[in-house]
Amino acid sequence: MESINLARKIEERLPSVALAAIKKAAALALASGEKLYLAGGAVRDLLLEKPVADIDLVLEGNAASLAQELARGEDVKITIHKPFLTANLRLSDLSLDITTARRESYARPGALPAVQPGDLKEDLWRRDFSINAMAVSLNPDDYGQMVDYYGGLNDLQNKLFRVLHDKSFKDDATRLWRAVRYEQRLDFRIEAGTEALLQRDLPMLKTVSGERIWYELECVFSEEVPEKVFARTAELGMLPYLHPQLSVDGWLASWCDEARRLSLPDNPSNALYLALLAYKLDAEASEQFTEYLQLNKLLSRTLRDSQKIKADIEVLYEDIMQPSAIYQVLDGYSEEALLANFIACGSAEARHNIRLYLDELRYVKTLLNGDDLLALGIKQGPSIKLLLGLLLDARLDGEVATREDELRLLKEFSRPS
Repeated sequence: MESINLARKIEERLPSVALAAIKKAAALALASGEKLYLAGGAVRDLLLEKPVADIDLVLEGNAASLAQELARGEDVKITIHKPFLTANLRLSDLSLDITTARRESYARPGALPAVQPGDLKEDLWRRDFSINAMAVSLNPDDYGQMVDYYGGLNDLQNKLFRVLHDKSFKDDATRLWRAVRYEQRLDFRIEAGTEALLQRDLPMLKTVSGERIWYELECVFSEEVPEKVFARTAELGMLPYLHPQLSVDGWLASWCDEARRLSLPDNPSNALYLALLAYKLDAEASEQFTEYLQLNKLLSRTLRDSQKIKADIEVLYEDIMQPSAIYQVLDGYSEEALLANFIACGSAEARHNIRLYLDELRYVKTLLNGDDLLALGIKQGPSIKLLLGLLLDARLDGEVATREDELRLLKEFSRPS
């Protein structure tokens, strides 16, 4: 095993808050006669000289006790997951995971693992890919020394993704999604033997709950260019396991690119990306997709709204529409569903009308309200809503501009015919 020391990279590249927390944790571990390591993606990113976002510490000892000691006297939120021998600390903008070195076993494919305390070598063996199975000592006698039992450095240098054993995807099929996501993010390639295992184990995706698959999709949507991941999963035959009707082509890249432009300075929401991915599904397939992923109310509403808008989209193909007519077609739908249809509909007229609604019409309000109408002697009941609707149509269409205009129009509406 090649001898590499990353002490200098740790000192130079880790955020100061993370570095201070790690040094305190290492001192506490030393006082308890335990050994502490930086592991996983942080080591990979240090070697690649990329920003280190996730701090994953492995302790050959009791992680919960160390986390509690580390949190003592600090303004941190601590969460302990006893069944998995892990603890998470949130301090400032930093999320720090501390795990008891452990070994895992799976009762059946797709099940969550049963864990038992182990040593560092066993802990790294349970990781998904070799380049995520490296560690760095944080102990005083060999601080910064890299530990690479499984050839992660060689794979990193050759830009390869490789699983550690041939049951990896069977144990946890979410690794199929992670393999493609990391491959596309880092511009690596899945090693030939690992790709063969991926192809063999595609049916294992059926062993994982839709809720866990949704978490993987959320991770994809957080990538800089998520459509690259979906294009690759389509190429590998993974996409139909989300839904048989799902397919992607150059259109998704174009749509996602426009979504990013429209969302600046922020990134597109998960809901918008999801609506674009599912846009070409029919209503029944979209509902099946929603149920499979066990989406929350907000996301479910976005997909359903998107389907409803798409079903009526031809109404918006008119070159010249009264603003009130546009408002009546589009009011009440979620913004993400409206944006998805704006991006994907393909009609210049419909795009113009949706844009007008998003930019202007949805913000238009009457100056008179229900209390005003009651004060004018109009009886409580359906007529209040009807009259306010008529006033809003008039304001949308530019027929009234002031409160006096609305009062005048209200008298006209109320005048016996």
